[in-house]
Amino acid sequence: MRYRRFLAGVHAALAPPTYLEIGINRGGTLALSRTRTIAIDPDFHLEHPVPADAVLFREASDDYFQRGDRLESFEGRPISLAFIDGMHWVEYALRDFINVERHADWSTVIVFDDVFPRKPAHAQRDRVTKAWTGDVYKLVDILARHRPDLICLGIDTEPAGVLLVLGADPANRVLTERYDEIVGDAMTPDPQEVPVDILERRGVLDGAEVLAGSFWTVLRDGRTADAARKEGLRRLRRALRRDFAAVRGSRRAVRSLRRALTPAGGG
Repeated sequence: MRYRRFLAGVHAALAPPTYLEIGINRGGTLALSRTRTIAIDPDFHLEHPVPADAVLFREASDDYFQRGDRLESFEGRPISLAFIDGMHWVEYALRDFINVERHADWSTVIVFDDVFPRKPAHAQRDRVTKAWTGDVYKLVDILARHRPDLICLGIDTEPAGVLLVLGADPANRVLTERYDEIVGDAMTPDPQEVPVDILERRGVLDGAEVLAGSFWTVLRDGRTADAARKEGLRRLRRALRRDFAAVRGSRRAVRSLRRALTPAGGG
């Protein structure tokens, strides 16, 4: 499944009242939105229609989140869906996640693009190929190690896979406090030693099966039920276990899913 088709399915399944996109480029994914939208990119070149309720910011995401009027067009509501496809360096992607999570809720869905490069050359920090993911793939391990309370699901999409992150906690400051340490450990010179699990997409889920899941109802209901994060995550994990009880694929995929659904730190 192409990543844009998967993202269109996420919009349909989640029906988000607010959408934030980092990395507009030509506007293909931005055009999928049918709700209040904020889109950020310092150098976009639109080739697709802009949604009627979209506000575009031609600036770096770091600068945007320093604004005093950020999310003003959302009228006080949290981000319901975010798509992060900005600068393809791990330190930028991590900062984008930190900034988005501060304005999120446990029912928010955050999607990272380009987390499963097909070749090590695609993952170099200095671009040497037309297809380029940079070292965004390192977020898979970073979030697993430093934020085990989150539910992170790798999705098998083309061309470079996506990571679905559920269970955001705007009060959590672990990544902020450990940022320098995390980035210091993660930044390595090219060529990057990309783990085989990443290159072979071990443990990822089928996009169509994810979109057909019942857990989207839990997320939609969670926006209006005013449920606490702990209880909301309990319901979410229960739904995900039901959805993927008979998950097809390798044993590694099943183990990966079980790890993602094991409560840790706040869920």
